[in-house]
Amino acid sequence: MTTFVDRVELNVAAGNGGHGCASVHREKFKPLGGPDGGNGGRGGDVILVVDQSITTLLDYHHSPHRKATNGQPGAGDNRSGKDGQDLVLPVPDGTVVLDKQGNVLADLVGQGTTFIAGQGGRGGLGNAALASARRKAPGFALLGEPGETRDVVMELKTVADVALVGYPSAGKSSLISVLSAAKPKIADYPFTTLVPNLGVVTAGSTVYTIADVPGLIPGASQGKGLGLEFLRHVERCSVLVHVLDTATLESDRDPVSDLDIIEEELKQYGGLDDRPRIVVLNKIDIPDGQDLADMIRPDLEERGYQVFEASAVARTGLKELSFALADIVAKARAAKPVEEATRIVIRPKAVDDAGFTVVKEEDGLFRVRGEKPERWVRQTDFNNDEAVGYLADRLNRLGVEEELMKAGARAGDGVAIGPEDNAVVFDWEPTMMAGAEMLGRRGEDHRLEAPRPAAQRRRDREAERDDAQREFDEFDPF
Repeated sequence: MTTFVDRVELNVAAGNGGHGCASVHREKFKPLGGPDGGNGGRGGDVILVVDQSITTLLDYHHSPHRKATNGQPGAGDNRSGKDGQDLVLPVPDGTVVLDKQGNVLADLVGQGTTFIAGQGGRGGLGNAALASARRKAPGFALLGEPGETRDVVMELKTVADVALVGYPSAGKSSLISVLSAAKPKIADYPFTTLVPNLGVVTAGSTVYTIADVPGLIPGASQGKGLGLEFLRHVERCSVLVHVLDTATLESDRDPVSDLDIIEEELKQYGGLDDRPRIVVLNKIDIPDGQDLADMIRPDLEERGYQVFEASAVARTGLKELSFALADIVAKARAAKPVEEATRIVIRPKAVDDAGFTVVKEEDGLFRVRGEKPERWVRQTDFNNDEAVGYLADRLNRLGVEEELMKAGARAGDGVAIGPEDNAVVFDWEPTMMAGAEMLGRRGEDHRLEAPRPAAQRRRDREAERDDAQREFDEFDPF
């Protein structure tokens, strides 16, 4: 049964926003109560949070679909809907979040680090919030915005200061068991270690973590054996420790060639050239192992390696090794730049930035893309004519119609608002036109089916003055 999982595909679905309410206050002896529809609640977010007590992604391997709760709809009497609860998902320290294309979305390192994997939808406004001087009693409300739904890939990269690498059965698990309190599985056959093991080592005043990476073999960087599965676990380490088996029973192997093969695999994997290396000649408690260690040690030191001889069984050479690793880890920590508090950078939009674009596609369709237009479309109830008219007014005020005209759109052309896979397409009927033939008296527009009250009153007063002047001219007492 699988007990360790370091890569999963997770489907997250944030909560939908609640719909706004269209309601009119009704109470005895109060005939003009006005709109009192409340706003819908916000949908819950899906949040990933680092929890250092979690060491595997096993829970998400068994349950790969996670969904936050929806916001509640608004109600009459100005009652807003309840917000949806955020879904908090604990993940191990060192989890990397990627999209389906492999782009890194977040690198979660450190207790409490968070990442919003799915953004909850906004709640729709009720008709009380939509009321204005021109629209005193709206007969519609805005719909709640759908929550974000997407697939993410989570990969666990072990957060350790030291990584033990080497061939299977080189004695890595034995070393970590005596250097720390870790209790990995130890046996006399290859690939005993199937998952990375972590241990904590105390050397003087320095405390550091050490990871035992499952055995590497030729071709590990291309996926052979278990190498590709666990090479990612050495990416965050400060020092690499080559554990060489000086008592191998395989005639075609020797410690130096093992070292060269592992180094080639690390080179092929990439990103580890700057890490300091230490070589541990293990199993010197065996007579042949000590003799072989004495033979190859000068060659390794000529290459520039710091070489230690150790035996996990006899517990020799461990103190020198642990203090040497502590010294390298302490220097690596001191060389790291001091992390500064994250600055809040405010980047205001340009004055002439409308926040949307209009592009004419090859098939003659005009596509409008932008946060505001797309959100307004999602929140519109197209079964309500008044809501559709309100959307048209908002798009007009934003300047969408003007940009469509500049792009060459004509009445009857197809216009799509939103992405290709989820767009609202309609035949454009402009509500505004340009040209001298459309000019009239100030404040008047003969395209409107009914004249505005102010313009009608002005015309009535002008007619009364004309009638009075005509009567005066016709009256002649002499």
